[in-house]
Amino acid sequence: MPYRIPLRSIFILLNIFSIAAQEVLTIDETVKLALENNFQIRTAKNDLKIDEYGVSPGYAGMLPSVQASITDNNRTINLSQVRLDGTVQELDNAVNNNLNYGVALDWTLFDGLRMFANYEQLKENRNLGDAELKQVILTTVGEVMITYYDLVQQQQQLSALDSTILISKQRVELAQNRFTIGKASKLEVLNAQVDLNTDETLMQRQKELYVNTKIQLNRQLARDLETDFTVAPEIFVDESLLLPELQTKVLSENPQLMASQISKRISELELKQIKAARLPTITATTGYIISESESSLGFIVSSNSKGFSYGFGATLNLFDGFTQNRDEKIGKLQIENSEVAIAQQKQDLLTTLGTTYQTYLTNMSLIDLEGNNEAIAKENLDITVEKYRIGIIPPIEFRTAQLNYINAKVRFSNAKFQAKLSEIILKQLAGNLTI
Repeated sequence: MPYRIPLRSIFILLNIFSIAAQEVLTIDETVKLALENNFQIRTAKNDLKIDEYGVSPGYAGMLPSVQASITDNNRTINLSQVRLDGTVQELDNAVNNNLNYGVALDWTLFDGLRMFANYEQLKENRNLGDAELKQVILTTVGEVMITYYDLVQQQQQLSALDSTILISKQRVELAQNRFTIGKASKLEVLNAQVDLNTDETLMQRQKELYVNTKIQLNRQLARDLETDFTVAPEIFVDESLLLPELQTKVLSENPQLMASQISKRISELELKQIKAARLPTITATTGYIISESESSLGFIVSSNSKGFSYGFGATLNLFDGFTQNRDEKIGKLQIENSEVAIAQQKQDLLTTLGTTYQTYLTNMSLIDLEGNNEAIAKENLDITVEKYRIGIIPPIEFRTAQLNYINAKVRFSNAKFQAKLSEIILKQLAGNLTI
């Protein structure tokens, strides 16, 4: 008689082959895709390029402007002229032409050092854009990593639910066998079937959440939302984080704090530009002009001129209704506000760091605790299954052991995810989110 493969084994093999055919997306590949494709990161990179293009001496007003111009005026008119001696000259369709063209240069030689402060401000704007890009990358990569590890956790919960469904099916079979031989009532079979249906309902809900989270990750990676994949089977948490080292990195590398410090320097440069108005502005102009004109009637029939022109100018604001004083006072207050904002941000960041680190320590402790609980719950379930198999414990005790096991697995998985979440937030605050 040929050997027949059980139907359940066929389903298991098909499921294994299906998983193997899916893309296994690692956390390294996930972060790489996010850096390459994420819309927010791409926009921030373009914003930084815009700031980089702006860093130019010419854009700061330090270089001259050179313009070429040409003007050609033509007229055709009927003329009638009466001279002093009484003679009259008339000409129909008289032509008058006037052509001017040349090159002119305008250059601000001195503006109270405003142009130099403006050039430094353009550099700080670029630095600010760099800090903002770093913050966008940290935020986006952090969100992507959280979604990824959430999928790992959900995948583990699906595995746990799959295990409990298998146990519930075994319970239904045992209850049916016991009922068949008269050792159990129909109620026991029905209760076992209800519990199995409950477990399968939970499985369907968990699968729905898992699929929706995969769609969310595909959106964050800016790729086809229907791209199917699996994630790593386990979550590994960095256990080497120390609060003093994190505090030092927050104060030196946090991009939000860096942006506030750069904004303060920009305010200081803006005040320098305001104070520059107290000094004179000196300009120079020069050019080469060619002028040609023709007239059909008059004392001068035609004229031509060409040559260089040059000159200097200076302006000094003597009184502007005390606007200069008001602008300088406002500029000083803006710098003071920037200093206050930096102090407040330091305190807020260190506060968030301290509370998150305490959560991190708690979650690390829970990993050990829940890991032990899972092992105990698994041993208890194995013993309970054997006792139920020989009929020495009631169904409710079996169900309790089963729920204790599944809950222990879920709590253990959640403890690792929460610890990883704390780790990601801590590294985001420190400006050093590495894989």
